[in-house]
Amino acid sequence: MKILHVITSLAMGGAEHLMVDLLPRLRDKGNNVELLVFDGTDTPFMRQLLDAGIVVHRLGIGGNVYNPMHIVRLTRFVRRYDVIHTHNTACQLYAPLARLLTFGGAKLVTTEHNTSNRRRGKWYFKPVDRWMYARYSAIVAISEKAEALLRSYVHPKHLITIENGIDVDRYAKASAARRAELVPHYTDGDVVIVMVAAFRSQKDQDCAVRAMSELPENYKLCLVGDGVRRTEIEAMVASLGLQHRVRLTGIRGDVPQILKAADVNVLASHFEGLSLSSVEGMAAGRPFVASDVDGLREVVQGNGILFAEGNHRQLAEILLRLINNRDEYEKVARACADAATNYDIALMVERYHQVYNELCQERR
Repeated sequence: MKILHVITSLAMGGAEHLMVDLLPRLRDKGNNVELLVFDGTDTPFMRQLLDAGIVVHRLGIGGNVYNPMHIVRLTRFVRRYDVIHTHNTACQLYAPLARLLTFGGAKLVTTEHNTSNRRRGKWYFKPVDRWMYARYSAIVAISEKAEALLRSYVHPKHLITIENGIDVDRYAKASAARRAELVPHYTDGDVVIVMVAAFRSQKDQDCAVRAMSELPENYKLCLVGDGVRRTEIEAMVASLGLQHRVRLTGIRGDVPQILKAADVNVLASHFEGLSLSSVEGMAAGRPFVASDVDGLREVVQGNGILFAEGNHRQLAEILLRLINNRDEYEKVARACADAATNYDIALMVERYHQVYNELCQERR
């Protein structure tokens, strides 16, 4: 099968990370798999895919991913593949429009990566979304909650759930990064808290930073990622006088090693689909603490520890309790590692392959 995945960029994020894990494995199952990115800016994820031998087509470098010229540029690809699989809103909308301009072509598949987004609260987007989703032969939600909420929103046909997966062994067996590189002024008595997430409105780095103000001086925070809110978070760190305890590393290519070096891994967020970061954090064999929101609750509850959305004091209390109670620390760490094995990537790859195979048989 000839399969083209389409995504806005390869910056840090769950959908972007999925490309790195999924595409080489689909290729290894005998498929011709390529990737198209609207913004082809070089990133660690881009380099990983190129090093794995995946062909990457770039519609541009930088610029607005909603540039309508991308619709025209997409028309060159629509009839060259059996399946075109989109991720992110701009791609989800533009691929059906390009297919309309070419009067047919590849079967369309999309993945719904979140339980919510900014469009769903605005009535005037609903007709557009209903039209868009109706153009897809298969819609994949990454959690049962994401499926239920999308179904109640636009009642799409051909909607299924395929939970995201990771290479569990890569995180479980990673060697720890040097802790001194992760936080400012590191000493042997420091407690290292790590949060890996893009700096965008969906995530809540604010909560993790504020929690540091409630904790002893030896608790230090490492924020891995980049994005539009990074400057805002840097200003918050400075305003709270926490520059000596919080480090923003930017995008890193050694996330498994960083998660392994942490004492506790955290994900503060306002909503998720099914967060790969949460599974990765659990697979590293450290306690995982997350916001009690859709997309995280389903993965973390009964394994890691949940705190009320935005409640930095509760987050601080949980971190303090874990470090001071070794029995609880070890119990939570073991439960997290065990739970992560349920999200091994091999299961996800096989499900996607089945979807593509069924659609290609329909074309024949």
